[in-house]
Amino acid sequence: MNMALDAFGETSDEVLIVLYANGDRSAAYALTHRITPRVLAYAYRLLSGDRAEAEDVAQETMLRLWRVAPHWRQGEAKVTTWAYRVATNLCTDRLRAHRRRGRASLDDAPDVADPAISAVERLVEADRIDALQAALARLPDRQRQAMVLRHMDGLSNTDIADIMDIGIEAVESLTARAKRALVAILAGRREELGYEED
Repeated sequence: MNMALDAFGETSDEVLIVLYANGDRSAAYALTHRITPRVLAYAYRLLSGDRAEAEDVAQETMLRLWRVAPHWRQGEAKVTTWAYRVATNLCTDRLRAHRRRGRASLDDAPDVADPAISAVERLVEADRIDALQAALARLPDRQRQAMVLRHMDGLSNTDIADIMDIGIEAVESLTARAKRALVAILAGRREELGYEED
């Protein structure tokens, strides 16, 4: 299957989905390999680090993509924009359901340690990631979505506006409010998290 990935390296997502709809399974493999990790990482952050829930969201997103592939209309939306929008909706539904049940998210298994950094550095980095994840979880859903898409997934404001179905000004406002909220939530923790005070 690596040959399939190599063969489609420069092929756009939109062409891959049309090829899949026409029966090319290697195109589906290449598109899955390209999109799923991004959707999984996005869902993981929106769901406050609940890996099992994020995997379910990524899987459901891809299943829905394969169902719509035969009816895909090129030029209406980018495949990645469509996938992020579906993942956003699935995450929102899960977060609402958790709130109704009052259920806390599951803790994620620890990441594999990088041998190039010391144990102390790994602990400090893990604390920083945990603090950021906890702070993100405290943001309103729309602010968290905009912040993750912009500053963690690196998407443009235009793409975020398409995914969230809002205007660019609204994206800018959401990310600005999210930044201010994160600064307020994490205020006073610089030393604890291993950052030097200015």
